[in-house]
Amino acid sequence: MAKDASVQQEQLDRIANGKGFIAALDQSGGSTPKALKLYGVNEDAYSNDDEMFAEIHKMRTRIITSPSFTKDRILGAILFEKTMDGEIEGKPTAEYLWDNCGVVPFLKVDKGLADEENGVQMMKPMPELDALLARASDKGIFGTKMR
Repeated sequence: MAKDASVQQEQLDRIANGKGFIAALDQSGGSTPKALKLYGVNEDAYSNDDEMFAEIHKMRTRIITSPSFTKDRILGAILFEKTMDGEIEGKPTAEYLWDNCGVVPFLKVDKGLADEENGVQMMKPMPELDALLARASDKGIFGTKMR
């Protein structure tokens, strides 16, 4: 669903001039169990990463399909890569956000922090960044977020 120039301009105008906040829906592997537990989904509800990410997608779907999740309150939403690759009500997530909610989709592109070494903590390498950005563009993502 690569966006045409008019949609890109509309989203740019919305981010530049709109009111609201950017919703962070980008928990990844390390923070997902805690986010699910706070949401009421205990670790016994899933037995592997695929099931865990399916649970977090259900949670994000409930948030995004809430009647309150609209452009009246929210400018954009930062998505985790697996959320971008998923669907909401049969529609790709980024497309659903824009078409149904008027919310501009962003993608978290960092892979987190590496282990501390020599007193510093660097970002993990991202050798597949170009391919991820191309995929994100094809899926209708407006921009990216990185630590």
